[in-house]
Amino acid sequence: MEFIQKEYWKRGYSEVMSPNIYNMELWETSGHAANYKENMFTFDIDKQEFGLKPMNCPGHCLMFEDGAHSYKELPIRLADFGVLHRNEASGALSGLTRVRRFQQDDAHIFCTEKQVKEEVKGVLDFVDYVYTIFGFTYELKLSTRPDKYLGDLETWDRAEDSLKEALLESGKPFDENKGDGAFYGPKIDITVSDAMKRKFQCATLQLDFQLPARFKLEYKAKDEGKKERPVMIHRAVLGSVERMFAILLEHYKGKWPFWLSPRQAIVCSYSNNKDILEYAEKVQKQIDEAGYYVDVDKSDRHVRKKVAEAQAKTYNYILVVGPKEATTGQVAVRLREDPPGSKPVIMSINSLLDRFELKTANFL
Repeated sequence: MEFIQKEYWKRGYSEVMSPNIYNMELWETSGHAANYKENMFTFDIDKQEFGLKPMNCPGHCLMFEDGAHSYKELPIRLADFGVLHRNEASGALSGLTRVRRFQQDDAHIFCTEKQVKEEVKGVLDFVDYVYTIFGFTYELKLSTRPDKYLGDLETWDRAEDSLKEALLESGKPFDENKGDGAFYGPKIDITVSDAMKRKFQCATLQLDFQLPARFKLEYKAKDEGKKERPVMIHRAVLGSVERMFAILLEHYKGKWPFWLSPRQAIVCSYSNNKDILEYAEKVQKQIDEAGYYVDVDKSDRHVRKKVAEAQAKTYNYILVVGPKEATTGQVAVRLREDPPGSKPVIMSINSLLDRFELKTANFL
């Protein structure tokens, strides 16, 4: 999450936190009470009906509505990493890929109609940046106006043209799904393929004319005294964090790149000699204080067994410390991929931390 949150900040998003529970009046205004209630968890408090939020868009509309906005302030980009709840059918639940409680990098952009193309290009660039780092390939599909839709044809045509131009200027190939858009606006479907060529939809990008109208959202236009309605862009890069985690597990087959690894390093003591054990703890503390995940194995087993077990558990770095290392202030470095019997590399702690920093900075 830290990686994606930093990237949102760099790209001009304001991170917000919205309530988990709203009065059903909000969901009636947004239309979810009429069209999505069966997928919501609802309950009564003091004879009033409330619902756990299944999505953040109505809450973000309230945030936009709270103040007076000028065209000069737009676009406004709100990112929310809060918890969502959806009452999925028990038969549809599947491991981490389909759950009832999940987190999402859920963000909404409020912009003028003229800003849509550039904002969409920014989202596509964001998706490409993240998915390239993860090593994913992905497909883009433009879904256009369905038979039943809200709004006027002219607005739909301009919106679809903006999406198409953004896709063309991104340089990425895309297909067109005619009539497959949402009733409230056209969308771009983004499907990722993992290492086993299986396809998942994670990222989303949808234009919405309906919610700004339902919440009567307005901003002061360039023409003095005139007010206009913003366009709302729903978008997520990771989508469900739980689903993305499951996809990454399968994609990397347990062998995580160092920057993302839950098992970055382990210190293995050569023996249970008091000085060696103390040095192993010292090395662990130095690495931990530098901000990396590190374990220590101080058991009295033979060091070969410790190293073999650490490799089986897919630690990226296995650091053996014995009498020589304790004296010189160094570590014997083995990698997850090293074959049995290979010679370790002797390094100082500072040199090792420099390597860790380089790998993290370059997403390796």
